[in-house]
Amino acid sequence: MKKIRAAIVGYGNIGKYVLEALQAAEDFEIAGIIRRDAANVPEELKNYTVATEIESLGKVDVAILCTPSRSVQSFALKLLEKGINTVDSFDIHTQVAEQHATLGKAAAQHGAVSIMSAGWDPGSDSVVRALLEACAPKGITYTNFGPGMSMGHTVAVKAIDGVKAALSMTIPTGTGIHRRMVYIELKEGYDFDKVADAIKKDAYFVHDETHVMRVQSVDALLDMGHGVNLTRKGVSGKTQNQLFEFNMKINNPALTAQILVSSARASMLQKPGCYTLIEIPMIDLLPGDRTELIRHLV
Repeated sequence: MKKIRAAIVGYGNIGKYVLEALQAAEDFEIAGIIRRDAANVPEELKNYTVATEIESLGKVDVAILCTPSRSVQSFALKLLEKGINTVDSFDIHTQVAEQHATLGKAAAQHGAVSIMSAGWDPGSDSVVRALLEACAPKGITYTNFGPGMSMGHTVAVKAIDGVKAALSMTIPTGTGIHRRMVYIELKEGYDFDKVADAIKKDAYFVHDETHVMRVQSVDALLDMGHGVNLTRKGVSGKTQNQLFEFNMKINNPALTAQILVSSARASMLQKPGCYTLIEIPMIDLLPGDRTELIRHLV
């Protein structure tokens, strides 16, 4: 079996779990890890090539981007120009359509595939929402996250000037409305009120009720557990009162990483262009013989 050579771009929380997911996937080979500080090689990477440039890894079929959402586009465009497939977990919902068009144009031009927003939301939850809308085309869907740590929101807080360390917790209040509880360690010399105001004005937080609190140790509060309750009440044909509910409790970066790896597999089966998970046949995410998968799952 010819294995898929995958590179990990970025080695934070998600990158570490992507490494584990690739190690467990028999149809993948780890080409190497790209990080800013290639001289800093933790013990678990000793057996892999760690570099600052993708060219140092030899042939790469797909690059799994484990970078903050706001830097995904720049990384993806550079890799797509080289004809390398990309997979990312871009999570700024309001910018997905624009990002899709930009990456789609680049991917098609260079004969590559980009699968974007392939986390659990957007990502696997998007697939559940699409399926429930097919079940009841008329109705309302509510997606309630948490309670748990939001990686995207936490990364956004860490980028605010004056923040030394941060944790952003998502607390569901019902009907798809959320409260953001942000805990920060402040750098010396910074005014807490000004930093808190900058956080609340950030695009990740501006539309939600956000509370910012200063703490002595963010690490003492850290828990990567998260979850979702997704409900839809609607109409199937002309039949009213169809009610659906989907729940999960998960380790946030571990699930994101697994979906990224499954999407990397699917990228090898798509025509050049950019795709979100709702555009990809679910069977393409899975390893193994298609006939056996159909027999097992259908």
